[in-house]
Amino acid sequence: MIILITGGNGLVASHLTALLVSKGHEVRLLSRKKFKSLTAVVYEWDIQNGYLEAGALEGVEAVIHLAGAGVADSKWTAKRKEVIYNSRIDSTRFLHDQLAQLANRPKVFISASAIGYYGYESFEHWSKEGDASGSDFLAKVTVDWEKEADKIVKLGVRVVKPRIGMVLAERGGALEKMAQPVWWLVGAPLGSGQQVCNWIHIEDLSAMIEHFMLDDQTHGAYNAVGPNPVTNAELTQLIAQAIRRPLWLPNVPAFVLKLLLGEMAEIVLSGHRIDNQKVIGSGFQFKYDRAQAAVMDILG
Repeated sequence: MIILITGGNGLVASHLTALLVSKGHEVRLLSRKKFKSLTAVVYEWDIQNGYLEAGALEGVEAVIHLAGAGVADSKWTAKRKEVIYNSRIDSTRFLHDQLAQLANRPKVFISASAIGYYGYESFEHWSKEGDASGSDFLAKVTVDWEKEADKIVKLGVRVVKPRIGMVLAERGGALEKMAQPVWWLVGAPLGSGQQVCNWIHIEDLSAMIEHFMLDDQTHGAYNAVGPNPVTNAELTQLIAQAIRRPLWLPNVPAFVLKLLLGEMAEIVLSGHRIDNQKVIGSGFQFKYDRAQAAVMDILG
C-alpha cells in the first residue's frame, strides 16, 4: 500500500514507518520542514497558508494522521493551549478539505486521538469507547479533534480513531522523562502515586495502527492502551528495577507539581483505568501485556 503519515518526524511516526517499510509498504511522510529519511519520501505542508506539496496524496491508499503539538512539551499558558488545540483541529480540517478534492480517495483515514477524551478524574470505573467525554481542557481538545476526523466519513473514507495512552519507548515520550531522575537517584512517585497509568509499548501501538489500516472491519474509536494498567508508583518502581537504581526519596508532593506545571499537572496527578476490550475483540493481539515486560524490554 501507499501510506501517508503526518507528523513524520515524531516518536510514533518513526517507529511506524520502520514497521510498514519492513512489510513492503511505500511510506510518505508529511512534515512542516523537509528532513532526510532513508526509508520514506518526505513532503512538506503548511496548514496556515493552505499548502500541500504536489504529489503527496497521489495514489495514497491510507492516511495516518499523527500531527499535533506536544501536550507535555511546555507549561500550559493561554498561548500554548491555543497551539495544542489548533495544531490538531486545523490539521485535520485541512486534510479533510484536501481529500474532498480527490477523485480517488484513500480507503482509510486513521486519526490519532487520546485517552484524554475521558478526562483525568480518578474513579473506579473503567472507561469504554462509548462513555461520555470529560470536561477539562484536554477532553475538549480531543472531542473536537475527533469531530473533525468524523467529517471524513462523509467522503466515503473509513475512519479509525485510536485513543492513545502513555507510549513507552526508548527515546522520547513519558518513559524517558520518568527514567532520567531515577537514573540520577532523585526519582520518586508523583503525588499520591496511586494515579493510574494506561501504558502501551511503542511496538504494540505501531502494530495496532497497522491492524486498523488493514482490517476494513475496524472503524470509529478504539482505546489504544495495553492490558493491566499500573499506578504511577508501580511504574516508577519498575523503572528503578530495570535500570538498577534505588528509590529513596519521598513522593513529590502534589502542590509542588501544581506550582511547577500549573494546569498541566492534572495529566500526571490524576487518572483512571481505560478498558481495551474493543481492540482485543477486533482480533488484535498484544506482544506486551504486562508493564514489567514492556519496561524491561526498553530499559533493561
